[in-house]
Amino acid sequence: MKPIDVVIMAAGKGTRMRSSIPKVLHRLANKALLQHVVDATRALTVRQVVLVTGHGAAAVQAAMAHEAGLTSVVQEPQLGTGHAVQQAMPRLADDGLTLVLSGDVPLIQPATLHALVQACDQQHLSLLTLDAPNPTGYGRVVRDAQGQVLAIVEEKDANDAQKAIREIYSGILVAPTKDLRRWLGQLDDHNAQHEFYLTDVVKHAVAEGAQLRTHTTDAAWEVAGVNSPAQLAELERIHQRRTADALLTQGVRLADPARLDVRGELVCASDVFIDVNCVFEGQVVLGEGVRIGANCVIANCRIEAGAVIHPFTHIDGEQLGVTVGEGALIGPYARLRPGAQLGPEVHIGNFVEVKNATLAKGAKANHLAYLGDATVGERVNYGAGSITANYDGANKHRTIIEDDVHVGSNCVLVAPVTIGAGGTVGGGSTITKSTEPGALSVARGKQVSLANWKRPTKKK
Repeated sequence: MKPIDVVIMAAGKGTRMRSSIPKVLHRLANKALLQHVVDATRALTVRQVVLVTGHGAAAVQAAMAHEAGLTSVVQEPQLGTGHAVQQAMPRLADDGLTLVLSGDVPLIQPATLHALVQACDQQHLSLLTLDAPNPTGYGRVVRDAQGQVLAIVEEKDANDAQKAIREIYSGILVAPTKDLRRWLGQLDDHNAQHEFYLTDVVKHAVAEGAQLRTHTTDAAWEVAGVNSPAQLAELERIHQRRTADALLTQGVRLADPARLDVRGELVCASDVFIDVNCVFEGQVVLGEGVRIGANCVIANCRIEAGAVIHPFTHIDGEQLGVTVGEGALIGPYARLRPGAQLGPEVHIGNFVEVKNATLAKGAKANHLAYLGDATVGERVNYGAGSITANYDGANKHRTIIEDDVHVGSNCVLVAPVTIGAGGTVGGGSTITKSTEPGALSVARGKQVSLANWKRPTKKK
């Protein structure tokens, strides 16, 4: 088997996007268009990827710097698709196959690329085509009476008969590198746009007597390019619906498949239910029987079996991650931040924020509270309006609340501090020193009541 090298054309400005961001860096499902294309190639076990950049080259190269086996060349000036691939040829060895892709065609599927390479059979120029009901704007595939490909004619150069052809070229091809190099060397710009068309390699291959192969996809979305915000939005919805359909096939219950956004990887066990308008980002794992309420945003989180996330909850684990234990109840309107590690049967209620804190089994903070940089024991009851004061203006400090503690409402626990097991903190207290197990701790000013006190009145 010949090694496969990939050339991705990513030099276009994308004028119709009306954006300073290079077109291939616009995002679909929270991932750059170009990243989608690169990811699709990984299933082929490619030898290298050569990225042809142009407009915003520095930004594009920086965005892809994390990709192993990827190199970049700059197309300057930009003189067409054939010229773009010519820039990559010095990086390619003649012992392989070259697969040419477009960086603004994000939904190309690995299975289709594999089929195209198989059609090539290690020796033929092979084209990915589509039978399009509306072929406007695409190059037409011209065949002879026996069905052999003769040429690809760009629409601006096509006559009326050629414009009536429905089979279009997708912009994706694969060919033996040594042959492609030769055909590219024969290109000229004698056409309506005065550009070097990649599609003209077809006529040079045919002139040599080469037998061209094609593989046809029946999914127009798979080869659709992004040239405007409207097209990007359309492909976003197609991608999300395909994701929703895959989840439904796995047995996930979706209240409305049209109102789901997965912007990363969502893994679901059996009997998961997801209500409308939920957004999942990064890596999210939902255990058996998990229920996600409406309008939740959940990122980089693991939610164990039987947990319920009530509506309007925001969870974002970022790099540290968030874990929600079995049978936990979260929300509504709760916020779990990086490092929140919640044990089984923990309750986090409305307008409670948890950051870099662990809560053991059965701990509860049911409303209007903050737990930051804290270790909370089993069965702790954390009162409304209470906070851990974890920041002294320069450094973060940790609060430890041991098992079976009851913290009253409107308390401030000034870290570093430990509340001993079984202790109680009276409502309204500011605790600055650690407490003994079982102790009642109250730290507040003495109440003063003045009988028959009159409020001030406005002067007339």
